[in-house]
Amino acid sequence: MINSIQKLLQKFNFQLKRYPDADIRRRLKIIKSQNINCILDIGANTGQFAVYMRSYGYQDKIRSFEPLKTAFEKLHALAGKDAKWKAFNFALGHENQTNTINVSKNSSSSSILDMLPEHLSSAPHSKYIDVEDIEIKTLDSVFDELCDNEDNIMLKIDTQGFEKQVIDGAKATLEHIKIIQLEMSIIPLYQNELLFRPMIDYLDSLGFQLFSLENGFANPETGQLLQVDGIFVRKTP
Repeated sequence: MINSIQKLLQKFNFQLKRYPDADIRRRLKIIKSQNINCILDIGANTGQFAVYMRSYGYQDKIRSFEPLKTAFEKLHALAGKDAKWKAFNFALGHENQTNTINVSKNSSSSSILDMLPEHLSSAPHSKYIDVEDIEIKTLDSVFDELCDNEDNIMLKIDTQGFEKQVIDGAKATLEHIKIIQLEMSIIPLYQNELLFRPMIDYLDSLGFQLFSLENGFANPETGQLLQVDGIFVRKTP
């Protein structure tokens, strides 16, 4: 039904868009208030986050990172149609190295870390079905080719439990970052990930205050919230 309506509207140069929910409206306000003009989209998969941001009016620079070959091909094809969007076929972490990543059936749950039973039982389609060799770089080692010194930068991290390692490889870069958005697990979903409360404390120690929370992944049977997206803003002196 939605596709039919969309096709009809296109004949009259109109487009049907989903109205943003409260979480997204709040995120857009935060981005506007911090004058963000460059988003580092780490763990981009096939470009869902960037497409979403474009659909709600963000028109400035996006730099997306995705290590999986198949997902990157789709990401690269989308980014190639957008002059302000560039895609890079490597992961970001705490050191420059090669490693293997576990490839999930749904692609978006792929992780360098081992998945724990609670995650798999809550999302059976996320089970690992393969492994793939990937390249990992630190954000500090590539930052100069991504952004300008005067940019107001948002760092979005969706790396399935590997978020702290991304931050650890960006210590020099953080002074240029105004917003960090990342997934935080309330209970362990990946082996050795930093959980919700310690992550808040860690980012606070690095100069970022928790500014907003967005609902994330939940157990479909019990309704228990398993993950949230936290948005952190650099503290003012």
